Amino acid sequence: MGGDDARLRAVVALAQAMAAAHTPRGAWRAAALGACEALGGSFAALSVWERGPGELRVLVNAGERAEGEEEFPEAEAYPVHQFPEITEFLHERWAGGGEPDAWVETADGSADAAPGGGAGLREYGSGYGRERVAALRRRGRGCCVVAPIVLHGRAWGELYVARPVGAPVFGRADADFATVLAAVVAAGISQTERLEEVRKLAFTDPLTGLANRRAVDVRLDEAVERHRADGAVVSLVVCDLNGLKQVNDTHGHAVGDRLLERFGSVLSRCGAMLPGALAARLGGDEFCLLAVGPEVDDVVRVATELCERAAELELGDGVACGIASTGDPIGPVVSARRLFRLADAAQYRAKAARSVKPVVAGRDDEVIRLADAPPRSPYDRRHLRGSRP
Repeated sequence: MGGDDARLRAVVALAQAMAAAHTPRGAWRAAALGACEALGGSFAALSVWERGPGELRVLVNAGERAEGEEEFPEAEAYPVHQFPEITEFLHERWAGGGEPDAWVETADGSADAAPGGGAGLREYGSGYGRERVAALRRRGRGCCVVAPIVLHGRAWGELYVARPVGAPVFGRADADFATVLAAVVAAGISQTERLEEVRKLAFTDPLTGLANRRAVDVRLDEAVERHRADGAVVSLVVCDLNGLKQVNDTHGHAVGDRLLERFGSVLSRCGAMLPGALAARLGGDEFCLLAVGPEVDDVVRVATELCERAAELELGDGVACGIASTGDPIGPVVSARRLFRLADAAQYRAKAARSVKPVVAGRDDEVIRLADAPPRSPYDRRHLRGSRP
């Protein structure tokens, strides 16, 4: 009974750890570590089966990693054809239950159970297990238990837990318990996916698919804190799409929406020239790019190309673009609000001058004056924000 109680506690702990994770990576790590501890392993991995490229891609390696194993590998993947056991259920569905059981592999080539639940030793002459056995030997591990993960009735990936050479070999009871753990992990992954979808909706503009104002606020606060901590260059490009009202009045809002979508695509393509930049729609006809790291001259170059491409759109009248960057002499930037006010002032200056190029705060004295002056009209109050909407 004591062993059953311990395993029940391990299941609860695994579920709680995954539920407490705030990111997919956190959930993956919690799943691997929880399963590793529950099964008395020294190492665990969580992998996903990607049907398109036909690969088993490792999401996380946890525990005692061998040389070359990264915790969150960027490119650790293995062709599925190297694992014949996967192909037995990779495209199967288990909508009504009967999910595939876990099985055990050992470095000496023996096995406790075959995939699909059939008990008995595997016939390795047919090629089963060769890659896993070779991997166990190569990494100094004595045995492993592999548990398929089924999500929404379809094989999603696998949970892998290993023990070192000299440790007790996993048995049938361990494989059965690993099957239970895989079901718990599947439930946790499903919850994580739902939460990610909610987060995506909360931080995404529904029309253009770009980030929204809430996402910009969060990212800009983090960027300014990083600038204050290590001097990272933070640049904000604020754009106002010219002529949207006329397009709406003349052609209808559906055509105006298409213009917003088209410009959103242009903004996204230009933003991709700046590593890690965030492209966003602030609302209405206002958009922005937030870049952390690139030099200000690179940001200005990209913003200039953005203006040129916007001018080539079939509808609208180009874009008014303002830039504020900590890489220019704009004075201390101690808050996100300050950078926003400067970028807004530069954009307002570009719009008033009908400039076809970006106006850059710190390279135009009038911009600093505008940003520091009190609002004089409702239009100024909207563009020279004193606080976030």
